[in-house]
Order: sequence, then structure tokens, then C-alpha cells
Amino acid sequence: MSKVAVVYWSGTGNTEAMAYAVEEGAKDKGAEVSFIQAADFSADQVSAYDAIAFGCPAMGDEVLEESEFDPMFTDVEAALSGKKIALFGSYGWGDGQWMRDWEDRCRAAGAELVTDSVTANDAPGDEETELCKALGAALA
Repeated sequence: MSKVAVVYWSGTGNTEAMAYAVEEGAKDKGAEVSFIQAADFSADQVSAYDAIAFGCPAMGDEVLEESEFDPMFTDVEAALSGKKIALFGSYGWGDGQWMRDWEDRCRAAGAELVTDSVTANDAPGDEETELCKALGAALA
């Protein structure tokens, strides 16, 4: 059984809803899943998991949330080399540049993106929810 962490930050609940779908998809494939808010995750926890899903909405000028999520992600970045990960998040404006930048950052850290990232414009609909479940399944 694989161990998967779903690590997320959500301000409005949109990314949290996506995180629950990721968790469901991983559990449906038999994974042991830990559901963790960004403020409660750190680099020393990375090695405890076979795979990690990170979720964060776009903030400001299409950047990761700056008070909790980005500091946590900066802390774990060096520990992601060779780790299987996947990314998801919601946005309300722009064209998804924050996700493309985040994917580049993960590749530069040596992480293995195991599936396409999932984005939702505002609240996730049925299609985005199913994509999040598939993302979780891919990590399991």
C-alpha cells in the first residue's frame, strides 16, 4: 500500500474541495492518505510518503499563497528530488501562469510530476472533480 500526502492551502474552499477529491481518488486505489494543511507540513515529513499532491490557489499576480503555502513549499523543495508529486489548485483570473511556473519550479527541484496538473476556475465542477480523483489515483 502506498502512502500519499495531500498537502494544501485554501482560502475560499475551492482548493480544499479539490483536495478532498484527490484524497478520494488515492483512497479508491488503496493508498493510505494523509490530509495535511500547508502550515502543518515540512521538509522532514517528505520522506515518509511515496507520493505527494500539493494544492494551492493562484493569489495576487498569479503566485502561490505567500504567507503559509509558499514558505512551506520553499522549505520542502530541496527534499522533492526524485519524489512523485502532482499539483492542483483554483484560480479566479489570469490564464494559469502560476501553475506553469509552479510546475517549472518542481521540475527544477528534480521532482517527478506523475500526471497533468489540475486547475479549476473558481469552484471545481464535475469535470475538475473527476480530474482531481484521477490525479489522486495516479499518485497511488
